[in-house]
Amino acid sequence: MAELVKYIACCLVDHPDLVEVREVPGDQALILELRVAPEDMGKVIGKQGRIAKAIRAVVKAASLKTGQNVLVEIV
Repeated sequence: MAELVKYIACCLVDHPDLVEVREVPGDQALILELRVAPEDMGKVIGKQGRIAKAIRAVVKAASLKTGQNVLVEIV
């Protein structure tokens, strides 16, 4: 799942070498922390959070196959 988030984020940003995705196991879900360069933060979040919502929707759909809850946090 982390590879999917990293691939999507790398396609959106100007500095793909600074994209990091960290998996943090939670009590009820796997949390993916997405870190990008500060100047790329707006490109990942989008206007009114639309791109962030789209990334979360894609990850949620992909996680249905594994049966695992996955949350994406942009930090």
